[in-house]
Formats: sequence, structure tokens, C-alpha cells
Amino acid sequence: MNPRTTAKIGLSTASVYPESTASGFELAARLGYDGVEVMIGIDPLSTQIDAIQRLIDYHQLPVLAIHAPTLLIMQRVWGTDPWSKLERSAEAAKELGADVVVVHPPFRWQRDYARGFVEGVARLEAETGVTLAVENMYPWRAPGKGLQAYAPSWDPTEQTYAHTTLDLSHASTAEQDCVELAATMGKSLTHVHLTDGTGSAKDEHLVPGRGTQRAAELLSTLATQDFRGHIIIEINTRRATSRSEREIDLVESLEFTRKHFVRKSSRRTPFAVTPDGVVSELAP
Repeated sequence: MNPRTTAKIGLSTASVYPESTASGFELAARLGYDGVEVMIGIDPLSTQIDAIQRLIDYHQLPVLAIHAPTLLIMQRVWGTDPWSKLERSAEAAKELGADVVVVHPPFRWQRDYARGFVEGVARLEAETGVTLAVENMYPWRAPGKGLQAYAPSWDPTEQTYAHTTLDLSHASTAEQDCVELAATMGKSLTHVHLTDGTGSAKDEHLVPGRGTQRAAELLSTLATQDFRGHIIIEINTRRATSRSEREIDLVESLEFTRKHFVRKSSRRTPFAVTPDGVVSELAP
């Protein structure tokens, strides 16, 4: 992976659902995003690498990341073998010029896959040269109890992954604080799904700033730390009643990110120098 000089702000094609992957590219290009994260499996076109390449060429917009088809509703996309899915996702990333594949941890019933998952992710990264950033998930909450649906854990900080993805909506559902979670992830934090939540048991994926996560503080902190990963807007716009309403949410998300992902320069004291070379501090 080539070193990045700065973070790029991208749009997940999941953010325009139920519109298509093609719509995701069109909106991202027109609204001023730096690139796209392709959610594999959200519509049939997303699984066709040659079709995605045509979208890249037409809109002159890069694919920054590939989201592997590891969601529950995508268990049959690109076959049923989970390792084949990840291998194919890494191949797609290389073909399309992306350097990150976003991966969810296995479900508990995928016992063989889960048993060797941590080591397998490291092996696949070494073999392909593509970053596999394991995403934070959450316990499935039911009245009076929490169901541990993921293995070896829904929290990637409990494992030794080299690269992780921080999703703010997932952090909210897990009742975690995104700023604290980012600090725990440390140098492994490679990729951000910028969104929001209110702490509901539902995975809300709100426009950043509309929930209770400290999204603005997270962005400011990452900017100060010279974060060079991708920041991807991944919000739920399914309730939008029109294309214009969806666009408003996407524009607000992009503007929020640009406003807060700014490194705060240290304050400089102004001085004045007289013709005789006398230096004096000016009042603020």
C-alpha cells in the first residue's frame, strides 16, 4: 500500500440505498466527495468488477475501499465460503485501485471460519498487499440480555488485528464512546465509517451530528493526529422521501466532516518591530 499524504472523504454506496451503486457514484461525484466505498452485494451491479470500473472511468472518481459481502443478508453473495469472499474482495480491491477491504468479524455459528479468523486475516493481508480492516460490531441486544453474535469478538480491540475500522453507529449500539474506542484502537485504526447513533439497540446510522456520539471531537482528534486513513460517510437514507431529501443528508454529512476534520494550529503571539529594532508583543 502506498503511503497516503492525507485522509480522503468518501461515500459508501450503502448510503444511497435503495438507489443503486451507479447512483452512489453519481451522487458522490456531483456532491464533491473524494471517492467511493463499494458495498459488495447491495445490488447486482456491485458484484461486477468491470461495471464498477466503467463507473470509475465515467465519473473520474476512485474506489477507496471495498466492503466485503459479510453482512447477514449477503451470505450467498460471491459464494458461501467466507474465505473465498475475502479473497475475492481483496482481488477486487487490487483490480479497482482500492487499498482497503472492510471486514466484519465472523458470526458465532461460522465456527471453523471464526477459529482461524485473526491469523487468516493477517495471512491474506501478507499475500495480497491489501489492508483488511476489521470493523467494530456490537452485541445483539434483547430484553434483559445481550446475544454475542460474533466470534472471536464483536470488539476488534480484544484481538491482535493490524488494521481496524471504526463505525460510530456500531459504537453507539454497543454503548461505547467513539473517541475512547479510537484511542484504544490506536495505530491499528485505518478506516472510519462516519455516522452517528443515539444508543438505541437498533443500528441507526444517522447523519453525523444528529446523535450522541462525539463525532466532531473524533474528527478533530484524528486531524490533530495526522490521520491518513479513509473517512467514509455511511448513513441510512432509506427514509428519505425524495432524491433531494437524500442529497441534503449527504451534503450535510460531507460538510460536517470537512468542518471538523481540521488540524487546529497552535496560537501564535503577534509581535511588532520598530525601525530601531525594538520588538514588542501586540495585544490580542
